Amino acid sequence: MERIYLDYAATTPVRPEVVDAMLPYLREDWGNPSSIHVHGQAARAAVEGARRQVAALIGARDPDEIYFTGGGTEADNWALKGVAFAHRARGNHIITSAIEHHAVLESCHFMEKQGFTVTYLSVDGNGLVAPGAVKKALTPGTILVSIMHANNEVGTIQPLAEIGAITRAAGVYLHTDAVQTAGHIPVNVDELKVDLLAISAHKIYGPKGVGALYVRRGIELEPFIHGGGQERGWRSGTENVPGIVGFGKAAELAAAELESEAGRITLLREKLIQAILLTIPGTRLNGHSQQRLPNNVNISFDYIEGEPICLNLDLAGISVATGSACSSENAAASAVLTALGLTPVQARGAIRFSLGKWTTESEINKVMAVLPGIIRNLRAISPLN
Repeated sequence: MERIYLDYAATTPVRPEVVDAMLPYLREDWGNPSSIHVHGQAARAAVEGARRQVAALIGARDPDEIYFTGGGTEADNWALKGVAFAHRARGNHIITSAIEHHAVLESCHFMEKQGFTVTYLSVDGNGLVAPGAVKKALTPGTILVSIMHANNEVGTIQPLAEIGAITRAAGVYLHTDAVQTAGHIPVNVDELKVDLLAISAHKIYGPKGVGALYVRRGIELEPFIHGGGQERGWRSGTENVPGIVGFGKAAELAAAELESEAGRITLLREKLIQAILLTIPGTRLNGHSQQRLPNNVNISFDYIEGEPICLNLDLAGISVATGSACSSENAAASAVLTALGLTPVQARGAIRFSLGKWTTESEINKVMAVLPGIIRNLRAISPLN
């Protein structure tokens, strides 16, 4: 059976060009970047080249503002904890939203245990954070605002530049989780007015286990991992050279193809949304209808739960998700969807289709050839109907 993969928001396949870029650093140039001999210097040059490629993807002026991490979750954790502990003397208040990734929310919960105060802003029915709500929540003790660039479940893109103008005027740092946006829509740290930004390689056809944190020059952070002094003493540990090289290559390719791919995928997204809403009764699109990621389609199906839909599609050769990859094993209703105003029953009936580089119109047609029948059959036996 030829499978259809529509879970690109969870992870992406590694591009062949990325694998080719990584292989020399597994076979020949396997030196430690901290070594001064030729093997080490070849590895160091590769790491610094990748740093420039990642910086270019997000419009960072100085590659030294990029710090490599073990992934987006680590970058988010470091941003929140690093700012909080480094600037505790001038305040202990953090502002975030109710629909952030768990890496941010759980970090905030941890910080509350350390004596920090956290304000969790609500969102509207489209999943948008109101810039005015951020301004209203600011206090003299606020040191950090963390608002994700786009939500990983419903795809809503936040008015980050407006929020950034507010935090910049108040002298408060702004962090954003851009894991779902970097490489998929234009991301420029200056235009967004962010001070810290987290990204991940495996969301842009790079390897798993590598990410980066952008830290605007002049900002002080508490080091996240202590040890050998790598990443200019802020994130110790021997660098994952092949992974970093792969990340750099993936970033370079994403930047070159961003405009054309975003346009192509947006057309497929709209085709799938309209086909579902017009063909299958009792459905609703979750998230903003226009201000959303090009590849994100989150649909609630009335009277049934998402898990059996997901399983039946899987049996038909189609891979989708019931929520974010980080929470899909949890049977509870999505906190993101309930924050948008859905009831727990409606939230549990949601499916996320996320499109990517190898998604075709033919695949969308194949999904629509089987999806209405699956929904009809499940509703026929559902106790909710």
